[in-house]
Amino acid sequence: MAQFRLQGSKVLAVDLTGDAVKAKNGSMVAYDGRMTFKKMTGGGEGLRGMVTRRLTGEQMTVMEVEGHGTCFFADRASEINLVGLDGEKLYVESSNLLCADAGLRTGTAFTGLRGASHGGGLFTTTVEGSGRAAILSDGPAVVLRVSAAYPLSVDPGAYIAHTGGLRQSFQSGVNFRTLIGEGSGEAFQIRFEGEGLVYVQPSERNTVGGEI
Repeated sequence: MAQFRLQGSKVLAVDLTGDAVKAKNGSMVAYDGRMTFKKMTGGGEGLRGMVTRRLTGEQMTVMEVEGHGTCFFADRASEINLVGLDGEKLYVESSNLLCADAGLRTGTAFTGLRGASHGGGLFTTTVEGSGRAAILSDGPAVVLRVSAAYPLSVDPGAYIAHTGGLRQSFQSGVNFRTLIGEGSGEAFQIRFEGEGLVYVQPSERNTVGGEI
C-alpha cells in the first residue's frame, strides 16, 4: 500500500512501490523514480461515475499515479490533512480531496441544504474502504469529535469533511455573531448528531445566508 507522509504542512509525499493513488488532476509538483500518470473519467469511477457526477453537479477531475519512487502533491499552498479509513466512509467536498489510495472507492452522496448553504451543490464526494486519504483546508484543520452526549453545530462555510455515523440537520436563524451583537441577515448552521469526526477549517467560505 502507498505510504503517505507530509513534507511540512502543505506538501504531501507518497512513496510508491508499484502501487497507485488517485490524486487531484494537476496537483503533482515533483517526483523521483519511475511514474506513469493517467487521467481518469468520472472521478475515477468510470463511465457510470461520469454520468452520475454530471447529473449531480459534483465535479471531480482526478489522475491515477502509479510506479516506483516518491511523488509530491500540493494545491495552491493549502494545508494538507491525512485521514486514515478502516472500512469507514469519508464525506468531503470534491475540491478538498487531494489524494487517496487507489483501492478506496469514490462516489457521491446527497447533502441536502448543507451544500446549498455555502454556495455548493446538493451532492458531495464520498471515499470509502480501508486506506489513506489527504484532504485540503484553508489553514490548519481542526478535528472535532461528535458523540451522543455532545452534538456539534458547525458554520457551513468552515466545514470541509466528516466521518462516522453522523446525522445532519440544517438550522436557520441562528447566528454566532448575533450572540455578541454583530453580523446581519439570516445565517445557518449544520448540526451533527451521532458518533464521528468533523473536520473544520479556520477560514469561512461565503454562505448564501450571510456572514456567520
